Amino acid sequence: MTKKIAVLGAGSWGSILASVLVENGNQVMLWTNSEEQAKELNEKHTNEHYIHDYTYPKELITTLDLKEAVTGADFVLFAIPTKVIRPVAQQLLEVLKELSIKPILIHASKGLELGTHKRLSQVITEEIPEEYRSGMVVFSGPSHAEEVANKDITLITAASENLDNAHAVQKIFMNKYLRIYTNTDVIGVEVGGAFKNIIAIGAGILHGLKYGDDAKAALMTRGLAEISRLGVALGADPSTFMGLSGVGDLIVTCTSVHSRNWRCGNQLGEGKKLDDIIQNMGMVIEGINTCKAAYELGNQLNLTLPICHAMYDVLYNDANIPEEIEKLMTRPGKSEMEKYDEC
Repeated sequence: MTKKIAVLGAGSWGSILASVLVENGNQVMLWTNSEEQAKELNEKHTNEHYIHDYTYPKELITTLDLKEAVTGADFVLFAIPTKVIRPVAQQLLEVLKELSIKPILIHASKGLELGTHKRLSQVITEEIPEEYRSGMVVFSGPSHAEEVANKDITLITAASENLDNAHAVQKIFMNKYLRIYTNTDVIGVEVGGAFKNIIAIGAGILHGLKYGDDAKAALMTRGLAEISRLGVALGADPSTFMGLSGVGDLIVTCTSVHSRNWRCGNQLGEGKKLDDIIQNMGMVIEGINTCKAAYELGNQLNLTLPICHAMYDVLYNDANIPEEIEKLMTRPGKSEMEKYDEC
């Protein structure tokens, strides 16, 4: 049956997910706060700033009016930067109160909120009480909008404490090139999706410095250990980090030129200044803020996260990158099997 879906955020990921949902036979309204972007999407069916040489389906309607987008919605999908999740959730609550509907909420964003260090599903559910939603689902995994746009094979996880809600999201997204798996470990899926952006900046740095495959594999492997350590401390299932939202998302983000986080790191490794990189990127680099939040949260939980600490010093204290690499390499020897304790 056709579902009505509101997609909040017309960046690369939000607009392509909206396109997929239309292709799958759903009625979709895409919400943006940019008049110019809405005009381009509705009239030219393009979104050139985010996705080049792609034509969106004519059935996709883009609106500046949040109430119009959400009216009658069975699902509301957040695909917006981490820093605006809370204010947009607050706006959505007022609309839901007015419309008296209870959609399933989905978020496809990856990060931790600065200051509170909270996962994004926590932020959304704090702002939107149960009486105004039918469920909360996290949509995360190894995926780039550019490749989904090309109908490349992509696998993603839909995670919810309520499996019926995860199955409902699985059903609206699944097609011949996009396969969705379900999971009940919301904590693990969100931690994996957020923390991998920090490691991806590091992977880009290694590439920019002309390090080889051995170094990159080492960073990803030990990065996964830190992701697992933080996730388990927060209550995640360790096995989640061996899945799509863990090692899968880590691999794709650490190896792809599509990744803004990798591109940021690559330019840092080449000697460019962070402020210039941010200004020229034109899109949010989530790993920068996530690094600060994860660094503070790790300290709060008394966790050993050496890669995260090194990345924090590079991003926030203008630390010398070769010196930080040497510090990591000359730390006292450890056992690889000490997964979640002192490593």
